[in-house]
Formats: sequence, structure tokens, C-alpha cells
Amino acid sequence: MADQPIIIKKIKKKDHEHHGGAWKLAYADFVTAMMAFFLLMWLLSSTTPEQKKGISEYFQDPYKISLNGGEDVGDRTQVESQGGRDITSDDPGQVEDKTAEAAALQQLEQLKKTIEEMINTKPEMNEFKDQINLEITPEGLRILITDKDNRPMFQLASSATEEHIKEILRALGSTINGLPNKISINGHTDSRPFPENQSGYTNWELSGDRANAARQELIDGGLEEQKILRVSGLSSSIPLNTDDPNDPINRRISIIVMNKKTEMNIIDSLGGTPSTTVPTETTEPTETTVPTETTEPAELNVELPTAPAANTAELQ
Repeated sequence: MADQPIIIKKIKKKDHEHHGGAWKLAYADFVTAMMAFFLLMWLLSSTTPEQKKGISEYFQDPYKISLNGGEDVGDRTQVESQGGRDITSDDPGQVEDKTAEAAALQQLEQLKKTIEEMINTKPEMNEFKDQINLEITPEGLRILITDKDNRPMFQLASSATEEHIKEILRALGSTINGLPNKISINGHTDSRPFPENQSGYTNWELSGDRANAARQELIDGGLEEQKILRVSGLSSSIPLNTDDPNDPINRRISIIVMNKKTEMNIIDSLGGTPSTTVPTETTEPTETTVPTETTEPAELNVELPTAPAANTAELQ
């Protein structure tokens, strides 16, 4: 038997190759993604539906938001809508304006409560409380005084006020005067045509005269005349009861204690500027007139009546 060769196998053990830390990068990406996910969940839970809508619109079309703007969060330059000031805004007093508006609204609400208490405590007003309606509107505080069949505010087809309305308007005038707000007074009539007359007097003139009569009663009660911005007669153009244009409730006086926004809108629509005249300042020129300055014209006027007298004698 021939000798067989002896084969010796030697297995060399190799060390594990270095992976270079690639797993660390993958783990870091995973942690970053998880952090971004939880941050997104937190933002979604703390935003309002309007803000979510704005964010959605921004990612759908960023140029539309930047060019067209809007009322959602997409048009804002700050994430938090409460507090702070938008550094890119042209108006540096946005927060201050909102605070002022809130304070003005609170004053109107307090005025409403004061008038309600006055109506409940004064017998002459409590008797007619079902004809007095108070409401906070976007324009301000609206005081609505309406007619009733047996208790009209004015005499028939006239702007002469009844006694009970005089008392109500004068009491309102002194109370409203406690605020610096401007006042708007509107007169309304029903749809019954005014009796035919040669002067062409209609419900338009009647509603305007009644609004002006209400203005005078408010002033007599203590309201400063400078606080009245507008007095208008609207005839039967805006009925309170649209189903029955002849309903007595359509005959009414509307007094609006306007907020600053409404006041500025009216002034802008008329192309004017706000009046800053203070009543006490307007009285000073009349008080400071010196009689000695008018003595010379007075001496000249003494000689003038002789000429008209001679002329009248010649005419006779």
C-alpha cells in the first residue's frame, strides 16, 4: 500500500472588520426623526384650526400666502398671536389698539348697565321700559326708543315731543355725557304717508325733525353738543317690523353711542377730519373780547342812522 500524503489544514482566524460607525449615523437619524415627530405632534395639539389652515395653505402654495395675504396664520410674521409686537408691522401699536378697544367696549357695557339700573329705579322711566331697548352692536351702544299705540313719543304728524319722552331723553343725555364717545341720532317713521300739504312736507322731513327734537332734549339734559356727530332722518326706509310697515314700533328714535371705529368710518366717508375742539376752549374768545376794541366802530355807527332816516322820509 502506497504511502498516502498527509494533508494538514490550517485555519487562520481573522479579526472582525471595523464597520466605521455607520450604525451610529442611522441611530442618530432615527432619534432626530422621532424628535421631529413629537415636536410636530405638540405643535398640532397647541394650534387653533385657523392656524392649522394657514400652515396647510403655506405648504400648498407659499407664494399665494406671501402675495395675497389673508386672515390665517400664513400671513403673520410671528408664530404666537398673543402678546409681543410684530417687528415688520407698519403699526407699532397693534397690541395697544386692541387693549384700547377692549377698554372702550367695557365702558359701553358699563354704560348699558347704568342705563338699565336707571330705567329700573326711576318710576318715570320704568313705566316705559318696554319701549326702551339697549343693545351692544358693532357700531357701539344702541339705545332704541319705540312708539306704542297708546304711548306715542311725538304728537301726531309732528316733531313736538311728549312729556314722558322729554324726561327719558334728558335723563339719557346726562348719563351718556359721562363718556367721551360721539353720538349718532336717527329718526324713523312708519309707512303711512304724510297728509298732503302745499309745502311738500313728507315723512323724510318729519323723521329728520323728530331726530333733531331728540337731539335738543339730550342737550337740555346735559349732553354736550360737540359730542353729537350726526343727526339724520330715514323716514320708513328701514322698518323694524318688515312684516307690517305700519306697525307703531317702526316709529322710533335710535341713539348710538359710537365706538372709535364707527366714528372714524363716518368721518372718512364724509371726507372730513375729527374735531379736536374742546368746549371750554371755544368759550374763551367770547370772554376775552375787550369792549374798548369795539368802541371805535360803535362811534361810527352812531352817525349812520341819520342817512337811512332821511331816505325813509323822502320815500314817504
